[in-house]
Amino acid sequence: MNKFFGLPLFAISALILGGCGFGKGPQGDLVGAEDRPEFNPQEVPFGMVPCPGGTFHMGQTDQDISASMVNMNKQVTIAGFYMDETEITNNEYRQFMNAIRQDSIDVLGEEYVMTELYPDTTVWVRDFTYHMGDPLMEYYYTHPAFDDYPVVGVDWFAAKYFCNWRTKHKNAAQEEVGLAANPNFRLPSEAEWEYAARGGRDLATYPWGGPYLRNSKGCMLANFKPGRGDYASDGYAYTSPVGAFFPNDFGLYDMSGNVAEWCDDAYMEASVPVVWDMNPTNPDDNEPRKVVRGGSWKDIAYFLETGTRNFEYQDSSRSFIGFRTAMIQIGMGTNSRLN
Repeated sequence: MNKFFGLPLFAISALILGGCGFGKGPQGDLVGAEDRPEFNPQEVPFGMVPCPGGTFHMGQTDQDISASMVNMNKQVTIAGFYMDETEITNNEYRQFMNAIRQDSIDVLGEEYVMTELYPDTTVWVRDFTYHMGDPLMEYYYTHPAFDDYPVVGVDWFAAKYFCNWRTKHKNAAQEEVGLAANPNFRLPSEAEWEYAARGGRDLATYPWGGPYLRNSKGCMLANFKPGRGDYASDGYAYTSPVGAFFPNDFGLYDMSGNVAEWCDDAYMEASVPVVWDMNPTNPDDNEPRKVVRGGSWKDIAYFLETGTRNFEYQDSSRSFIGFRTAMIQIGMGTNSRLN
């Protein structure tokens, strides 16, 4: 029987041309599409550290002192990702603001840029009553003395806009040299944040592993509020420069204390039993409360615990909330670690 019987003429022509060497490959083999961008093994993005994927118990590791019942233990799996080594600093955010004001002011409008993206320095006065916050309001973001301190006064929307800008900024440079685009920079999911904070230590109360807030020499291990009216025992009355305390086992600094950090997830009291157990997340645009993790310079130790959940409204900026970004690892196994 003629094997071409019933085939249309254009299909027969394609078979003949492919067999004569006109198709891709020496014998018309299936070898993939041509002219794909070059993609070397994914490099660790500048300023980030790899968080190798794995399985851990997400949830509280100590007594639920508020009896909230919103973070019961649940075993979940997280794919590998990268996370900023430190919180985004004033000077890093200033690079973003300078670029926006230079390139996008005509499109976005100066009012939007200055009211929605520019850090709200008045938080140092508004967040606390009977508090002399004027010096910080004047100098914290603008003075070079605070360049390496975490940016604050940035709401959830501004943090997301920063992630979008950073993605475009990096991938424009990738395109110039003919490299494939990187995955997007983004806010970490709540599960990623907690997994990263533990640094590979399952059920660890704090990022450094132990249940104590001081090391063997009596030094504080984070920037927080050790006791009533005591903000300075850790060496800093307000925020500290990023990286001032020891990192966890992943090499991440300030996962507890200094400033709390925005996560991508919407806050839901019942999220633990509801979300999936593989890369769990809760994206809900109709929920104005967004997850905040890690505790800050003004918080007691309970909020520094890796399993403590908290939230803030997405359009609220605070003197004690900042952020860091994350990026998924691609083209490798779940448990990959890049050096």
